[in-house]
Amino acid sequence: LNKPEWYLTQVLMWIGNHAKFLDDKIQPILDKAGSSVNAGLEFSRALVMLILEKLAADIPFLLYDDTLFCHLVDEVLLFERELYSVHGYLSSFPSCMHILSEESCFQRWLTVEKKFALQKMDSMLSSEAAWISQYKDITDVDEMKVPDCAETFMTLLLVITDRYKNLPTASRKLQFLGLQKELVDDFRIRLTQVMKEETRASLGFRYCAILNAVNYIATVLADWADNV
Repeated sequence: LNKPEWYLTQVLMWIGNHAKFLDDKIQPILDKAGSSVNAGLEFSRALVMLILEKLAADIPFLLYDDTLFCHLVDEVLLFERELYSVHGYLSSFPSCMHILSEESCFQRWLTVEKKFALQKMDSMLSSEAAWISQYKDITDVDEMKVPDCAETFMTLLLVITDRYKNLPTASRKLQFLGLQKELVDDFRIRLTQVMKEETRASLGFRYCAILNAVNYIATVLADWADNV
């Protein structure tokens, strides 16, 4: 249960290792018979169906172990990325995201995603470098004077988007978007709390860093507004 990468990697190897044989030997037979079937894709589809069976059997035993469940989700997302980008798998075919979209599994995914995001926010704001720009010594790169915590937070949101963007239904994606909105609001509250501590020094270093953080986040969110 703690090594889903074993069978996921094995299937990717089988797909890769058989590609030439299927293209050179099997596809011509199908073409000659006037069939529209793509041998390589059908081979991949059949192996993915095995993975879906395996996931459906394993997930009930992993649901309440955060570490194992997160590891499974991470490995499945890596598998899906390679399946589509390297092996040309079709989005209309069955995929692991359908299993992750099932109610009990999906709600658990949302829960652990939120838990780890909040932990990340705790650590980024308690870091000594939280209010310092990574690029403070490079003026042409750092026009916005973005503090490290704001940049890390936006990267966190981007990573979450990257993880859920291939979900098969818009309703599931919207639930993840709801989580991101919660995180933005949580970050806003945290910034407000820090700002209240700094009101006596409104031209101080940290107060200015908070204003720069807010400006940067607003700018990036406006840039993302075109991303459906």
